[in-house]
Parts: sequence; C-alpha cells; structure tokens
Amino acid sequence: MTGRARVRAPELVGRGGWINTGGEDLSLADLRGRFTVIDFWTFCCINCLHVLDELRPLEERYGDVLTVVGVHSPKFEHEAEHDAVVAAVERYGVHHPVLDDPELTTWQQYAVRAWPTLTLVDPEGYIAAQFSGEGHAHALAAILDELIPVHEAKGTLRRGNGPYVPPEPEPTTLRFPGQAIALPGGTFLVSDTGNHSLVELADDLETVVRRIGTGERGLVDGGPGEARFNEPQGLALLPPEFHPWTDYEVVVADTVNHVLRGVRLADGQVTTIAGTGRPWMQGDPNGEDVGGDPRAIPMSSPWDVVWSPADLTVVVAMAGIHQLWAFDPKEPSIEVFGGTTNEGLVDGKLREAWFAQTSGLTVTADRTLWLADSETSALRAVRDGAVETAVGTGLFDFGFRDGPAGQALLQHPLGVTALPDGSVAVSDTYNDAVRRYDPATGELTTLATGLREPSGAVVDGEHLVVVESAAHRLTRIPLGAAATASGSAHRTQRPALDVAPGDVELVVVFEPPPGQKLDERYGPATRLTVSSTPAPLLTAGEGRDTALTRRLTIAAGDDGVLHVAAMAASCDDGGENAACHIHQQDWGIPIRVVAGGTSRIELVLSG
Repeated sequence: MTGRARVRAPELVGRGGWINTGGEDLSLADLRGRFTVIDFWTFCCINCLHVLDELRPLEERYGDVLTVVGVHSPKFEHEAEHDAVVAAVERYGVHHPVLDDPELTTWQQYAVRAWPTLTLVDPEGYIAAQFSGEGHAHALAAILDELIPVHEAKGTLRRGNGPYVPPEPEPTTLRFPGQAIALPGGTFLVSDTGNHSLVELADDLETVVRRIGTGERGLVDGGPGEARFNEPQGLALLPPEFHPWTDYEVVVADTVNHVLRGVRLADGQVTTIAGTGRPWMQGDPNGEDVGGDPRAIPMSSPWDVVWSPADLTVVVAMAGIHQLWAFDPKEPSIEVFGGTTNEGLVDGKLREAWFAQTSGLTVTADRTLWLADSETSALRAVRDGAVETAVGTGLFDFGFRDGPAGQALLQHPLGVTALPDGSVAVSDTYNDAVRRYDPATGELTTLATGLREPSGAVVDGEHLVVVESAAHRLTRIPLGAAATASGSAHRTQRPALDVAPGDVELVVVFEPPPGQKLDERYGPATRLTVSSTPAPLLTAGEGRDTALTRRLTIAAGDDGVLHVAAMAASCDDGGENAACHIHQQDWGIPIRVVAGGTSRIELVLSG
C-alpha cells in the first residue's frame, strides 16, 4: 500500500444530517488520527445488511483505532425519508455514526458505483483502499494490521473511543416484527425481528401468551428460555400429516443466522434444521452438489418460507442470492428450486429466471406460488415450472399506482398473502400500504394506506391482520376495505452513467489484500459475467469468462441497465493450510447511451 499517489478523501456531506452522534455533526477533521471505514449502504439492500454483520467483529477488534461511518445512500423514494433511515439504523443494529445523504452527494464525490461499497481512510485523511460487495472483512483486517504500526511509528495514530453515541431505547412489546401466522388455537405467532425472538399473541393482537427466545442475537437451540435467533423473519406452519416425520410444526427463516429453525409448539423447543450459520458464497455447495444433512449446506439470508402442497416442500425465499430453494422436512433435504443467483427481472423456466431479493411468499388455492421480489418492486407467480411477472418492470422503476398490471406500480414489497377469493394481498412496504392483485382481472387496487412499513399479513376471517413493522404492532383491516393509490411513478435517484455507443472497455479492478495471493489451485481465480436489460443494449461482450477485462459493444440509442457480476478468490500466503477467501459483487449500473459518453467503465472489486 506504499509508493502510490495519495488521494485525499472528500468531505462527508449529506442533507439529512447525522444519526448516532448525540446530535453532533461530524467531519473528516473530527476523525483525523483514526482509521475510518466509510460504508455506503441503503437499507433495502440485502448485501448491505450482510456487510453490516461483517463489520461488527472489526468494530470490536479495532475499536480503539477504527471508526465505521455509514453513509446512507437511498435507492427508493421511501429511503430518502429521514425518519425511515433513523428507524432502519435501529432495526439493523447499526452501532456507529450514520450520515443521511438523500441526494447521494457523498456517493458521487467518492465515485461509488454499487451498494455496498467500503472505503478505508487512513488517520491522515487519505484513501487507503476501496472495496465493493461482500466478503472483505478479512481484507480490511489485513490492511489495518499492516498500516496501524506504520501510523503509530509516524505519530499520526491516536487511540481512544470513537464518536458513536447510542440513542435512547424505546420500550415496546414488539420491535420491528417481520411476519405472522395464525396458529390452530386462535392465537398468532409473530417473528419479533428486532427483539431476536418469536412471540405468541392472543386474538386481541396485544396480549403476550409466551415468548420463544432470549432476545439476544445468537444461534442457540433449546427451549424458549435459552434459544437464540438473529433477526428472524418468515414463518410457515407444516400440515398435520408431516408431524409424524418431524418433531416441530413451524419452520422459521432465521435470516441473519442464515439458517432455518424448527419450533415445537407444545413446549417451544427450537432446533436448527438447515444451514450452517454462515452465508452461502459463490463456490459453496447448494444442495444439488452435496447430499445428506441440510445443516451442512450454507444458506444466504432466508427471508420467507411457505408450505407448497404442489411440491410437498417448504419453499424458501433465499433473498441473499436471489433464488428460491426447497426444503423437504421428511427426508430431510434442501436444494435449489429456482433462480440463477443473478439479480434482475427475467421470466421463463424456473431454473433460468432471475429474481431480485425475493422477500415474501404465498400459495393460493390453485397451487400457484406467488412471490414479492422487493428490489424490482415486482409481484411474480410460479406456475407449471415457469415464472411470470404480474406487476413490475425492473430494478430501478417503482411507484404507487393502481390499475391494469402493465401500468400498476409497487415500491419494495416485502410480503404477499393468499386471499380466500383467489387474489393476493401485497404488503407494499415502502408505500406504507396493502394492495390487492386479482389474477382474474389483471388489476392492482389498494386495500389500505397509512400503515407503517407493512411487511406481512395473515387472513383472519373477514379481516387481514397486517404486520406494521415500523409501528411495532399488528393491525386488523377489513378484507373489503378500499383506498386510492397516489398515482406516482419514480425511478431510483442513482445517476445514470453516460456511455458512448460502440466499443466500451469494462475493467474490474481486483488486488489481493496484503499477505494474500490469487487462489489458482483449481484454475483461474477470477470470473466475470456481463449481461444487460434490455438484452439488445449489448450487441457484443455478454456472457461469462475468467478475465476481469472485457470489450463490450453498446447499441446506439438504447438506454438500460448493465449487469456485471465479478468474483475473485484469494488465499493467505502461508502454506497448504492457509485460509482462502471469496470476494464478490454484482453491479446493476443504469446507463444512458450518448455521443461523447465514456468508452471505459472501471469498477473496483478490491483495490
């Protein structure tokens, strides 16, 4: 990291102001003498949430010399609202200062191209490294271990506490609940996500019957007083005929633990039934490559689960890698059900379709599997082994509009619920609304507005019990209710990249961290996959190869999104038992094709 031109880090500027600083504004001058990791994130992004988890051990290990600063850079309109950012900071346990930058001012100053991006600033205020995507905590640790002695010797490092000031906690029974299901006895089981537990509520939706889990983050099996969860979300009740083969009735998507848990309702016993506790990364087995115990297969942020009578499996919304998986509780076994791990909105055969952070699942009486694809603000259906999109157009289009499916719009929906008449209710989370889609008419209407980030719902007779996640409660609304959508349409605030038509050079920069080398034991250590939406945008250069440089040909007059996925493998330079690491990132880059635009696109995976 020495002998190179040093680049001064731009100032941290955001109209929304600072969170977790006790009301004080911060500047880079205030951080001088400490290392600073600037985390560009947005709270809709599952990969950003993965990085928050990766940074926690670094914050603890290097707390006397390192400050992590989040720069919240919104994708959706709702994410530009300051109160929503404040809630998200609490929801996801962010224990460092956060700058609310709704206009992406600092994002542009740092030339960021993707969520998440990490920039390391040294104690003198210069950029030391930049990373895009997940899996870089070990690289940051290696660079810090190299540079801490350097700055200590120069006298430019000061040790001590950082500027984080925790907010005052607000006591509530539930905290950012995720999903709810009705239990046979007339009560409701709720994933109390912010309290890392499950809660059984009485029919009045307020009285606590029991709590399952200690309320502390962790992955611990056992009874209700010792089990631990980590931001659980989806819940599914198995049919009675499966109980002879399992000692649990409820399957829980324990999202941040990257596992499925089974819960025995009689005594609240919790058991891990699938997943290893670490996130799935490219190169890991996915259930097709390795048979046997599903607890030996890594998973990635399972967000929702639903029983599918057509397949006699629990379908899992694997939000972290944009796939659907299928868990068979009888075998038991787990395998990929649909998706390629590419993020986007591509219909077709299940195994060839692209999903985008699927977060909600339901099955209607005709055995159609419906799913809410949150990042494309889409409602989609799986029938006869194929995927169809009912509502939604792409990664960067969203809004709040009723009408025929072709013109209707949602904004980052997290839940979908089968209704008795064959239609589905959509928890339209970032529009603070519940919508209804009728497949018979192809119309999207609005059932209720004024809800606070609804994330799921369950039918209760003539009512819908809605999980108001940001209001920390469950609310009943009549199924026959009606409201009006605002009629708005939006595109992400993220600026498009002006690209020249014709030949364009794409370069992904990857540099192994200090003390590591490329892992070429089994062949090339890098991989690059390129595609576009719409497909005619790229006339040459799409597909997969091992080189991180690619010559593209861009069609004149076509705007769209360039999809780039890069992966690199490295190993510690320390013998045959050295630890190895995967670095990966997907970029969805909105581009505008104009004469005079750039003919070179440079993306940093690690450098």
